[in-house]
Amino acid sequence: MPDTPSASTLLTGYLDECRALVVEEIRRLVPADRPKAAFLYELMLEYPLREAKGLRPALCIATCRALGGTLEAALRPAAALELYHNAFLIHDDIEDESLLRRGRPTLHHLHGVPVAINVGDAMLALSLQPLLDNIGVIGLGPSLRILQTVTRMARESAEGQALELEWIRRGTWALEDEDYVHMVEQKTCWYSFITPVKVGAIAAGQEARRTEVLAEFARCLGITFQIQDDVLNLSGEPGAYGKELGGDLWEGKRTLMLLHMMRHASPEERAEAERILCLPRPSATLEPLLEGLVARGELTPSGREELRRAWAPPSPPLKEKTPEQVRFLLELIHRHGSLEYGRQVAREWLRRAERAFAECEAGFLPSVHRDLLQALLSYVLHRVK
Repeated sequence: MPDTPSASTLLTGYLDECRALVVEEIRRLVPADRPKAAFLYELMLEYPLREAKGLRPALCIATCRALGGTLEAALRPAAALELYHNAFLIHDDIEDESLLRRGRPTLHHLHGVPVAINVGDAMLALSLQPLLDNIGVIGLGPSLRILQTVTRMARESAEGQALELEWIRRGTWALEDEDYVHMVEQKTCWYSFITPVKVGAIAAGQEARRTEVLAEFARCLGITFQIQDDVLNLSGEPGAYGKELGGDLWEGKRTLMLLHMMRHASPEERAEAERILCLPRPSATLEPLLEGLVARGELTPSGREELRRAWAPPSPPLKEKTPEQVRFLLELIHRHGSLEYGRQVAREWLRRAERAFAECEAGFLPSVHRDLLQALLSYVLHRVK
């Protein structure tokens, strides 16, 4: 579907409306009458209330409605998926030592790692409640199928994350595009695309065979989305992207572009790249965070200097990546055409998603919900954040 103004307007409006509905549902779920744990429950709303796309709940609701289901049937599962998503983000930010999330400091930088882990755990626990509450709406059988789907989602996501962490820990570079796609399917596709679509279909009363056809559309869409996300991490604009640019290089993540560069680099370039990528990222790189706070007027320049002095390490740090080394890696990626290669592979996966959508299209009711699903085909590849 062309990226027309009407498509963009539809997409933005639909995502915003679904996000507002789901945030309200999450507010209802988070206890407000537990004064002894008020700090916990207030922080559970920290990430959900930050500006975000709300893609997962929109996928769930749009699929359900396009197949003839009701908003009531999809809303609680959509809220559960959004809770899972934000819990995963909290834990992922800790594992990656990320500084920013949705344009603001990560939760563990604001409140410490122990508090952030506990908040993420609590969100995962709370996410079961809306699935149980939905039994009265769609019945026990479909609710159990949704619970089974969500259970598999959690396992697939954890396995995908473990696979990526193992590659980094072991310094593994003998990887092909197929290895990357397998990791992405587990880590990203299951919880961001496959599960929202399958859950929406189950909530609409669809049989298992039908949901599997829809899952293939979601899988291809998710792989396209993740490749584009990795491209943006290396080429996006700081204000538009909303995350730490170049973070994948600081963390040594095996993205499609980095693997392509390593395959095409000279032996000397590859050896130097491997040496740099094995180094840890700086453990106290607060400069981007401090500069962002000053730019938004949330921190004075004198306050920035006080924080710099207070955060100064007591002894020389261990050998860590430097900005110059990360720039060297980025130059290699550009030199060997790896960004364009990533864009090309993303376009190929988008074509697969379009073919899978065409197979599903006959089962969708003509509606804004069907139009939303089609508009996502353009969005995942042409988005800027």
